[in-house]
Amino acid sequence: MKKDIMKRATAMLLGVALSASFILTSCDKMLDVDSDRQAFEPDMNSKTDSVFYAFGIAQAMQQLADQYFYQGEMRGELVATTQYTDSMLSQLKNFSAGLNNRYDSAYVYYRVINNCNYYIKHRNTDLRTGSTDVTINEFAAVKAYRAWAYLQLARNYGKVPFFTEPLTNISEISQTFPEYDIYQIANALCPDLAQYSGIPVPNYGTNINIGNVNGGGTKYMNTTRIFIPVDVILGDLYLETGKYTEAANSYFNYLQTTKTLLPDVQTVLRMRDASLSYPSDYASTNNNAAKYQNIFTLANSATCLDIVSYIPMAANQRMGTITNVPLSFGYDFYALSSSARWREDIQLTQSKVYNDLVDGRKETTGDANGIDFYYYKQVSGGLPKKDLTTGKYGDMRSLSNIYPTRGSSYIVIGDDDESKTEWIDKFRSANIIVYRATTVYLHLCEALNRMGLPDAAFAFLKEGLTDELVKTTTTWLSDDAKNYFNNTFFNATNIDTYKSNTLPIHQHGCGATPDGNYPGSSPYQFSTEIGRKFAQLATNATLYPGLASRVSSSTTTKADTIMAMEELLCDEEAMEFCFEGTRWYDLMRFARHKNRAGLQGNAWLADKVKSNSPVVNLLDEANWYLPLKK
Repeated sequence: MKKDIMKRATAMLLGVALSASFILTSCDKMLDVDSDRQAFEPDMNSKTDSVFYAFGIAQAMQQLADQYFYQGEMRGELVATTQYTDSMLSQLKNFSAGLNNRYDSAYVYYRVINNCNYYIKHRNTDLRTGSTDVTINEFAAVKAYRAWAYLQLARNYGKVPFFTEPLTNISEISQTFPEYDIYQIANALCPDLAQYSGIPVPNYGTNINIGNVNGGGTKYMNTTRIFIPVDVILGDLYLETGKYTEAANSYFNYLQTTKTLLPDVQTVLRMRDASLSYPSDYASTNNNAAKYQNIFTLANSATCLDIVSYIPMAANQRMGTITNVPLSFGYDFYALSSSARWREDIQLTQSKVYNDLVDGRKETTGDANGIDFYYYKQVSGGLPKKDLTTGKYGDMRSLSNIYPTRGSSYIVIGDDDESKTEWIDKFRSANIIVYRATTVYLHLCEALNRMGLPDAAFAFLKEGLTDELVKTTTTWLSDDAKNYFNNTFFNATNIDTYKSNTLPIHQHGCGATPDGNYPGSSPYQFSTEIGRKFAQLATNATLYPGLASRVSSSTTTKADTIMAMEELLCDEEAMEFCFEGTRWYDLMRFARHKNRAGLQGNAWLADKVKSNSPVVNLLDEANWYLPLKK
């Protein structure tokens, strides 16, 4: 019986059983929940059949996937257009998108919201099997979907019509609803969401076969990852609105209830230099670590632990809703043969701003913004044992996901035959990632930093989670930061889970950042990195007035340190989440952090994306948003 239910529900998600969902495709029908069709809809009073409705909402998420990605990535500074770029994407890039832009539709988000409203209104929540509430996981997941959709509306449109009752008649569209901004949306939804903290997402099966891919292979879906955990979206709502303690608590609640570790993902130093061999984070004892690029190529797999939530797209055009995002980056996932997948008409590529950020060689020219790579030289036949070495090789996450040749060929620096064409390779699974475990940890770092714990935030980048952090010998960590770790990750309940989770985030792309792995100490230190960031920021007297003087006189304040740590986090998120559809949303959030702290957040944001050549004045927050169709 359960197997049959899952087969039918999966078919719905893939778009082959549309009559069983409320998902409507035309704009004028976005709020239509026609009462005449109720006899054909899932029974909201049964213990099992509402799964069809939950999967119907997931199908609505598929229909907004590409818009969510392009709205979030194109307005950031990390991606560049080419001669082949669709004009609609170019309009997003320079902030000229109008009502005719096909990636400007509030309807796709409201379609999710109204279906959630209907479910919440009509779902029987009193159903039990013995003492087990059989609806709570699904009910919480639907409320999380709704909150996420409202967050995207606020991010993209500023103030938006807000309602929590289902609209069952098309004439109700003309009603006047209150228009809420991101703060009002959070205030309206967070108290209700908070009561579902700790509720796990539904699990209808992992590694479900959802169809054959045209060019060969099979696509799989993990149902636990098509939903959004309540504590994660709750944390984001708090973070966006400056409730930093509440945000940190929500992220921690998610991490400790799910026992989510910092993801075991590593990079390989792809250089033709025998003296480098293996970096320390890819020693022979760690061969089971997942390569960084496998986060994206194995996104369907139950073993890809970094994926928290994603939108799985159909395996082929016949099966349902597909995505154009891979094609934008030159990879045709739906090509009829595997040999035809790599294309030369690439629409989107990495920007000069991105390349400058991740390029370690910038250090040699005096630019404090370059990225070092830290590694131990390999002893023949053994583990890396020699002193730690700093290489001007940049962040390896970029090389893990940008190829100058088709397929999985490694980049080789300086080869004469090196291709001039580069493919960004984060979309081989043709899914849209919504949250990763690394997202949760870095958002937690943002909250901790603004709570006045910049060293605790840096600890996640440098050391990961290890109880060595709270030993008296760790002199760089403040007592307040140690108290935070002792009361959360290393309290009596959690210490066995987290005490040896030594997988720092910066290590994903930059090698040996911790002090304790091998003899010697890493040059990647809190005071050093803050000092380097001070040197970079002090050159901009407009955005950071007085900083140069305070740096030169060694009178920088804790507020200065928090500001510099925030810039480090902004850079880290650029390297970690580049080309995943979140950059503009991240920049807006950082700008709000700065505005609350009395800094020039709007000017900072405008400066960040000046390479986009915006046609509007981004000093005015009203110009951050897309026009909302009424």
